[in-house]
Amino acid sequence: MTDFTFTGLTPDVVLDALEACGIYPQSGLLALNSYENRVYQFQADDGRRLVVKFYRPDRWTNAQIQEEHDFSWQVSDADIPLVAPLKIDGQTLHTYQGFRFTVFPSVGGRQFEIDNLDQLEWMGRFIGRMHRVSQTQSFTHRPAISTETFLDEPYRELQQSALLPDHLKSAFFAIAEPLIDLTKKHYRPVNEIRLHGDCHPGNILWRDGPIFVDLDDCRSGPAIQDLWMMLSGDRQQQLLQIDVLAEAYEEFHSLDKRELALIEPLRAMRMIHYMAWLSRRWQDPAFPRAFPWFADDKYWEGQILALKEQMSALQEPPLTLGM
Repeated sequence: MTDFTFTGLTPDVVLDALEACGIYPQSGLLALNSYENRVYQFQADDGRRLVVKFYRPDRWTNAQIQEEHDFSWQVSDADIPLVAPLKIDGQTLHTYQGFRFTVFPSVGGRQFEIDNLDQLEWMGRFIGRMHRVSQTQSFTHRPAISTETFLDEPYRELQQSALLPDHLKSAFFAIAEPLIDLTKKHYRPVNEIRLHGDCHPGNILWRDGPIFVDLDDCRSGPAIQDLWMMLSGDRQQQLLQIDVLAEAYEEFHSLDKRELALIEPLRAMRMIHYMAWLSRRWQDPAFPRAFPWFADDKYWEGQILALKEQMSALQEPPLTLGM
């Protein structure tokens, strides 16, 4: 069961919250695709195009959200293109009727092309620059990537999920359990730094170069976490891609080659965590609308196959660098 729905966050409440900060929308509120939070784009009366994000209650503490904002500004102040929250009267985190929210400038751009090696090279440089800022200090309040959070807790969630069909549970857990065990054996991070945490193509805009958005999932962890989601295709394609990424990355920050062995464990952790996340949030009306296939047999049959393939990937030699 989900811990909260956004009941009570009406358009009038959104408008009143903005006006309490001295922002007066001139246009209507356009809901953007965000499932964990509620995000709206609008134009203010001064002509600015802005985005307001209301945080899901009870997910992050105020200190954790503020740490996200402070990290965003550190990256932005280093001239790294990242959309940081606006400072209004010196504050980035605001509260109205119990809802916590922040306001961003609205930034447009094209979709990042994951199979474009030139764009991958850009991404390698920009992630390297971001990590050079990241390693200057540590998070105090934000958690680290851990097998407890990304494997054990999700596993318990899936065991109790009514969305996993009864007749597929035996087959699902027959592969999920050994996959989790093997992932735990392989996930041995050596060094942890502050990360974007969810650096996939959907969180990158392209406008004369990459622009990072959405640090909502920033955590501590191995640097490779912000690189591996740039990879796609078969092993040969990924070998070429990681070479391009790593060479550009190391112009600004050194990459511990031992972290290449963490790519498949991190992929497995993301797979398990994602399924449990959908299950946990299912009573939020936004989720059945956005992911109607999640409760279908076909989806879970596909996941059983995907976990078997990931089990095989975990047993293959890690990617290597040819540079």
